[in-house]
Amino acid sequence: MQKRVVLLGLFVLSGWRLFGQAHPPKLIDVHMHYDGEPGFLEKLLSRLYAVDGAAFLLTTPKAFDQARPFIDKHPDRLIGFGDIKLDDPQALELIDRFHAAGFRGLGEMSSPLKNYDDRGYWPIYQRAEQYGMIVLFHTGIVNRPDPSVAADISVDRMRPTTLDGIARRFPKLTVIGAHLGNPDYAWAAEIARWNPNLYFDLSGSSLIKKQDDYTFFKSIFWWSGVVSPHTPKSGTSAFEKLVFGSDVFNGEIEEFDREIERYHKMLDACGVPAEAQANIFAGTLWRVLNQKP
Repeated sequence: MQKRVVLLGLFVLSGWRLFGQAHPPKLIDVHMHYDGEPGFLEKLLSRLYAVDGAAFLLTTPKAFDQARPFIDKHPDRLIGFGDIKLDDPQALELIDRFHAAGFRGLGEMSSPLKNYDDRGYWPIYQRAEQYGMIVLFHTGIVNRPDPSVAADISVDRMRPTTLDGIARRFPKLTVIGAHLGNPDYAWAAEIARWNPNLYFDLSGSSLIKKQDDYTFFKSIFWWSGVVSPHTPKSGTSAFEKLVFGSDVFNGEIEEFDREIERYHKMLDACGVPAEAQANIFAGTLWRVLNQKP
């Protein structure tokens, strides 16, 4: 399948470089899971080199020893993220470990025992903000692989609205919500509208179920060019609150290709300008990653 990848504009980085390269990649995937699946990293690197892309590798503690050498060897393609649990009593120690290894973020946070914005989790967010780490949260519906097994999991604790308090309380923390809060798209977009440090990806089932009505998202990202005291002043497309994420897990790299195609079809259907698409696919996260802590 031939891939379309929008060209990225040039960014002035004040002499500071990420990945050891001077030019930004054409695509940054913020949502790539790794739990030690055999052969997956080799397949992923092949795909990333093919599209001049990079990926946030959401690495579980179990897979840390396998992932770290690959990340160190391919800093232009792999960006380490520590996949921790908010209720793990060793969470802060794990954050320190991932940070010491050069990992740039945490996540995907999921299945908390309390709401994401519960004050009991604040020390975790404070530590991430201190280190200049990005935090990726699951929002919206969540799968149930084995319904016969009891689990203390509730989507109500993972609503996108819980990210609003986090983004406001920790203004230097970059927050990404996965799945645009599926199906609470309007809430997700509205809180992102007012929080400059909050973004969402559209991975998961949304671009499948909405494939016959992609222009629906124009009603969600409605404020482009609107001049009003009721919306932040900005000359950018409202769609730039989105970043690209594939949500590849269990080693199914084919979903990476499918999600690129879905993003392009939706953005084209909504008439999103090429410059804005370039930011969605890579530009926004390139700038965030190159901010000095």
